[in-house]
Amino acid sequence: TDAEVNIRKKTFAEVQTERLEQAERTILIKCPPKLNEKKLLQYLSSHGNIKSHFLFENHGIHALIEFSEKNSIASLQDAVGIPSAVEHHVVPFKSRLFTFMLKNPVSQAAEETPVHLSPQSHIPVKDLIQKLCHADSISSQMYILLNEYQLTEENIRLRFLACSLVRDFARAYFPDSVVRPFGSSVNTFGKLGCDVDMFLDFHDTQKRATKMKKGPFEMEYQMKRLPSERLANQKILSVIGDCLDNFGPGCVSVQKILNARCPLVKFSHQPTGFQCDLSVSNSIAIKSSELLYIYGCLDSRVRALVFSVRCWARVHGLTNSAPGNWITNFSLTMMVMFFLQKRSPPIIPTLDQLKVLADDKDMHVIGGYDCSFVSDLSKIKPTENTETLDVLLGEFFEYFGNFDFRKNSINLRKGKEVNKPESSPLYIWNPFEQDLNISKNVNQPQLEKFVAMARETAWILQKEDKTQRMINKEPWGLAALMIPFGKSNHNKMKNRVKGIGSETIRSLLDSLKLNSASSLQKAVEK
Repeated sequence: TDAEVNIRKKTFAEVQTERLEQAERTILIKCPPKLNEKKLLQYLSSHGNIKSHFLFENHGIHALIEFSEKNSIASLQDAVGIPSAVEHHVVPFKSRLFTFMLKNPVSQAAEETPVHLSPQSHIPVKDLIQKLCHADSISSQMYILLNEYQLTEENIRLRFLACSLVRDFARAYFPDSVVRPFGSSVNTFGKLGCDVDMFLDFHDTQKRATKMKKGPFEMEYQMKRLPSERLANQKILSVIGDCLDNFGPGCVSVQKILNARCPLVKFSHQPTGFQCDLSVSNSIAIKSSELLYIYGCLDSRVRALVFSVRCWARVHGLTNSAPGNWITNFSLTMMVMFFLQKRSPPIIPTLDQLKVLADDKDMHVIGGYDCSFVSDLSKIKPTENTETLDVLLGEFFEYFGNFDFRKNSINLRKGKEVNKPESSPLYIWNPFEQDLNISKNVNQPQLEKFVAMARETAWILQKEDKTQRMINKEPWGLAALMIPFGKSNHNKMKNRVKGIGSETIRSLLDSLKLNSASSLQKAVEK
């Protein structure tokens, strides 16, 4: 749609600023099970105009309400009561989370009206496979998957609200601070249900410091000095973590992980239903989010391919939500970007090409690393590549199934294979911190598993008889790749046998199974 095209063309910074501002005018209300939506909105409207709202389910019905004016929230807060402390004593922290109750539930229940709930999670894979089978091409299958898994407008607003609610705590100590989401919540590659990564940003305070430079005087704040930025971040996070734990309504399972490479506080935010990770300002992480945002906006095939590849990897056990030696979603996403830079003609530009297009305001050097690239999407020339997603999916698996991982590394700055600077099995250059490998965690067995799966998948896509599979009502195309291969192959064998109907072949296959099982046993014992 045209509206979507317009939304897509905003710069990353514009979108962030707009959404953070929107979140400041937003509240969250836990509603009674018997809800008359119209009456709730009427009641709230007495405090100011409601710009938008939606309802969702998360241990009961909740309503997210966006007012047109921020001061409507103050007006509402003045009118809201404090819970009566009969069994519990309450911590009197007044947030933007409220509970709406009916004074006389029995008489009012009759006025309950059916409500539309916005889904906050994606459908299970088995339901997805059903949907994919009804499509007419692999390409449309990939767009169906994208539509089912990508973050919805409502879910994104909920994510920014979670950040905004944490910001209310940070502001008690640091009035200028902002809490910003980064990573998958904002880079256009997040899927429903992913964690919210957020960081505390004090950059406004640093900007102000430069303003006093005119005239013969200088003034600065007296501030506590510490031997390192890391120590300062640990202290700040420790206190904010305690605040969330002790005073934050709905903040549970707060864990302070202050000795990590990047100190953070993990917590579960029950009102929005998100797992959150809070750290202190990480400008390079924001630049990575922006780079992916740009790639995701340039061409609709980019996101469709990433979502399909990541879903495929998850189904086949190549990625895992627990940390370990697996390939991460971030590494996979970067591999897809690299593959798209290598197409002829390229589908997305290299980071070096984006840097050439940058103007003065796009120049950023962070901690000695050059993070400059163009932010205005309209300056980037659209690709002339017209390959379909059907082609690209097969070619992706073909390309990485035959990639020389022993010798080469993946470099998105140059968009070409470069000799590995060190011997990690999989080497993907961090696009900004040029001395880091973003896939350092991946070990040889995991890489070999990925290559084997990629080859198997490329082979299936080439050999598949789509029409025959559709007639047989069997999963085809992308749907066939979303079933763990062991399972589908076993059934294929069975079906082939049924077709022949010969006892001899059946017994032959059974003995083969036994043989391969015993030879496997021997191999393991060795």
